[in-house]
Amino acid sequence: MKYINFASKFEKTFIFIIKLFMMGLLFVSFFGIFYTQIPQFKTINRTSLISFGMFFISVLGSIRIYGGFPVGKKQTSDIRNSAILGTLVGDIITFITMYTMGVSSSKYFEFSDEFVGPVDALSGNIRPSFSTFLHHYLRDKIFSGILLLIVVFLIQIVIIWFFAKFSNKIYFKLNKPKKTLIIYSDPQYLPLLVSKIKKNSSRWKLMKLVKHNDPEILERIRENQAVFFFDVPKQTRTKLIAFCYKHNKDIYISPDISDIIVYSSSTLIVDDTTVLSSTDYGMSFEQLFLKRFVDILVSLILIILTSPIMILFAIAIKIYDKGPILYKQRRLTKGGQEFNVLKFRSMIVNAEKNTGATIAQKNDSRITPVGKILRRFRIDELPQLFNIFKGDMSVVGPRPERMEIAEKYKQHLPEFQYRLKVKAGLTGLAQIMSKYNTTPKDKLTLDISYIQQYSLWLDIKIILRTLIVFLKSDSTEGSKELPKDITDFVENELKNENNFKKAKTD
Repeated sequence: MKYINFASKFEKTFIFIIKLFMMGLLFVSFFGIFYTQIPQFKTINRTSLISFGMFFISVLGSIRIYGGFPVGKKQTSDIRNSAILGTLVGDIITFITMYTMGVSSSKYFEFSDEFVGPVDALSGNIRPSFSTFLHHYLRDKIFSGILLLIVVFLIQIVIIWFFAKFSNKIYFKLNKPKKTLIIYSDPQYLPLLVSKIKKNSSRWKLMKLVKHNDPEILERIRENQAVFFFDVPKQTRTKLIAFCYKHNKDIYISPDISDIIVYSSSTLIVDDTTVLSSTDYGMSFEQLFLKRFVDILVSLILIILTSPIMILFAIAIKIYDKGPILYKQRRLTKGGQEFNVLKFRSMIVNAEKNTGATIAQKNDSRITPVGKILRRFRIDELPQLFNIFKGDMSVVGPRPERMEIAEKYKQHLPEFQYRLKVKAGLTGLAQIMSKYNTTPKDKLTLDISYIQQYSLWLDIKIILRTLIVFLKSDSTEGSKELPKDITDFVENELKNENNFKKAKTD
């Protein structure tokens, strides 16, 4: 116990050393294998220095884009996925850098001397053409280099898998789960929040649910180490947060739309008074131009690259039940305009004939076997690249919603219409951070966050991070019932609260 208490004081140092050691092994595994083909790595020279530097910059930068290596803050699978994707991107960038440097005049002359012999006036030898050199370089260097890259990446996956698991294990050995309290206003979505906290049982140990106006609330806060605020009225929340801060409690807030707007505001000094300023409610002409240019470029490239996949699944859909390949559906985009969104059909023909517009459920019987594959890997969305090229959609933005479902959402969430400030998108912040069964409010919060913080760099990061969706096993799951222990816990807490109030009244 004394050892753990002592080690916890140097927790950040230990985690930093672990990350540094992992980065060192990734470096050694990459260049330790590639030096067999590129002997320049054995010494310090221009090629080795540029390659070494590019590796560190690209791998560290890519891992950061994909979510970093947040030990203790995310589940091991999330840490592993972000590190694996970041390392893969960094490896590819370094690989391209290395072999681009190989196509140089000096390498060409080395090739000439090796295969033809020294060229001089007496021998009459003629140097091979540069195209011959490129053919040799592609066949004997790049192709074999790609095989080495695959071997390197497989080794790196093992390294990352070990360090992700080991780092989290060490962190939670030094940091026991914190006793946690949820303060709420409306119990409607409590079971979902409870399930998410219990899913992270290594970080939080949920002890109690308490309503924001409970007379014993301050005592409940003192008894716990972490406090979640869920839909608590602002005036009450402000007072309780001050109390939590005074007593060094971890604070977690489920934000509403006004919180998001304030979060993305800038600081302005009016005379000598500090105010928060939120005045930008639309994209500038330059931003609109760049966004449209990126949409056209990216959609065109992806249409070309994914055309074999789209053709293959189009044939599979047709063979399965001979129904239509594409599914057209009226959706909403910027300013409430309607358009036909294109998708590969993943459900049976006339799936909503009897049910009307409904969200897909877990194990939905309407989804075909081909459709399950389409949905699992988001391939059903690929035809929307044509919507983007046409201008109905953008690559990044809130997902286009159906009119009927949007109207239902607006009855409970009037702010839902704020999503229509920008074009609907193929991917977005809500898509890379949420699942199919994420609540409408949580998705709306992510969409508004994107709109408020928009920048071209944010679009690029979201496009790159979209790859991580394919590694998340729960990213495409439909709505499903919560485990009984979750619902029982919430019901018992609410029942105890009602009994407590009744006893007070009596």
